[in-house]
Amino acid sequence: MVGSKSRSGSRRAIRYTLAALLLLVMVYPYLYMVLSSFADWTQIDKQLFPTNFTMKSYEWLFSGGEAGVTRPWLNAFLNSVIVSAASTALMMLFGIMVAYALSKLNFFGRHAINNFVLFHMFFPAIILLVPTFLIIQRAGLYDTYLGLIVPKAVSLWAIFMYTNFFKAVPSVFIEAAKLDGASDLKIMFRIMLPMSKSITTVIFLFLLMERWTELLWDMIAVKSDSMLTLNVLLSQMFGPYGSYPGPLYAASTILTLPIIVLFLIFSKKFQEGMQFSLK
Repeated sequence: MVGSKSRSGSRRAIRYTLAALLLLVMVYPYLYMVLSSFADWTQIDKQLFPTNFTMKSYEWLFSGGEAGVTRPWLNAFLNSVIVSAASTALMMLFGIMVAYALSKLNFFGRHAINNFVLFHMFFPAIILLVPTFLIIQRAGLYDTYLGLIVPKAVSLWAIFMYTNFFKAVPSVFIEAAKLDGASDLKIMFRIMLPMSKSITTVIFLFLLMERWTELLWDMIAVKSDSMLTLNVLLSQMFGPYGSYPGPLYAASTILTLPIIVLFLIFSKKFQEGMQFSLK
C-alpha cells in the first residue's frame, strides 16, 4: 500500500516537472523578449537572463532615437486600436447575421451560399490582394481608415464557426420567440448571441489577434506616416533601426501586450469556447 502510494507520488512529480519544463519552453521566448526590452544594452542577446535593467530602450523608442526623428508611436498605436476594433466588430456582426441566416432561415440558395463559404475558405487571401487594392484605390479609400477596415470587414471563418454553433441551438427557442412577436434581429442579439458567449469569446480573440498583427495589407493600403499602424511601424524599424535590438524588443512587447491582457481577461470563456469548437 505504501509502495503504491510512493510510486503514484513519483509519477505525479515527474508529470508536474515535465509540464513545468514544457511551460517554460513555451513561455521563455516571450519572457526573453520582455526582459530584453528592459535590459541594459550591453547585455541584450548576450545573456539568457539579463541582470541589469533600464528604461533606455523605451526612452529611445519614444524619443526618436539617435537621429532625433520623431516616430509616431502613440499615433500608430491609436491607428491599430481603431482599425482592429472596427474590423473585428464588423467581422463579428456580419458573422452573426450571415450564420443565423444560414443556420435558422429557409431561403433559396442557402446551401449554395454555405458551400461557397466553405469553398472560399481554402483560397489563399493573397490571391485577392491586387484586385482588392485596385478597388480600394479607385473608390478613393486609399490611405484612409476605411481602406484599412472595409477589406477586412468579413471573416468566413467567423461565419463558419457561428453557423456550426447556431445549428446546435434548438429551434424551439426561436419558434417561441417568434410567437411572442420577436423579429429575427431581436432573436439574433437577445437570444442567440447571449447563448453563444463562450464561442463568441474565441471568435473575438482570434479575429482581433489576426487583425492586430496584420502586416501585408496595412503596408500597401497606406502611404502617409500618420496612417501607419503599429505593426507596420515596427517592421520599418528592421531597416534603419535594425542595429538597435533593445528598442525592437520594446516595440514588440508593446505590440503583443494588448493581446496578452485580453486573453487573461477572457481566459475562462475562451477555454469554454475551445471545448465546444473541438467537439
